[in-house]
Amino acid sequence: MRPHLGTPRRTLDVGSADAPSVGWMAGEQQHVSLDLLPEGLVPGQGVCGSATDLPFADETFDVVSAFDVVEHCADDARAIAELARVLTPDGRMLLSVPAYQWAWSDHDVQAGHHRRYTRPALTRLVEDGGMRVVRATYAFSGVFPLFVAERLKRRVAPPPPGDTRLPQVSARVDRVLMGLCAADARVLRRRDLPYGSSVLLVAVKPAGPDRA
Repeated sequence: MRPHLGTPRRTLDVGSADAPSVGWMAGEQQHVSLDLLPEGLVPGQGVCGSATDLPFADETFDVVSAFDVVEHCADDARAIAELARVLTPDGRMLLSVPAYQWAWSDHDVQAGHHRRYTRPALTRLVEDGGMRVVRATYAFSGVFPLFVAERLKRRVAPPPPGDTRLPQVSARVDRVLMGLCAADARVLRRRDLPYGSSVLLVAVKPAGPDRA
């Protein structure tokens, strides 16, 4: 997604204030983080609020990002509409969501998800919100067979109720998994991936007569 960041004056990241997933967006622009919870928000930069009722004026930000956020919103169409509302004309929307409803498990319930997506479904949702999708791809294809195996294991032998621990792996396995993800990243610079455990999407808010 980095090539789509450009040189914005203002950026908004929704929902990942307590995570390192947006460190690559750092720059000289004014950056605002929004989250429902105050933990992880930086004073003077962080704002408490909801993705479905953003406390900002229309056309405020040149880039808005929401990584693994939209699936937490009961009304995902309203969330997309709000993200689009605060974008300037020609502004960019950067999204990631979990893939495939068939992969639904107790982990999704514990995480507060409402749904999982396919690439066409997310594309349709964003286009219905008046945005123009410029790229949509699956991600984490290299580790996808392990993801499928883990989801099957959860169905056959689900963890005890309330057990929210993530699977533990050795340092050697961790290096292998990170290597597979790095290979994915190199491929994504040139082409889309046909399957994976997440969907990544970039869209632009139309300007002029094409605006919805």
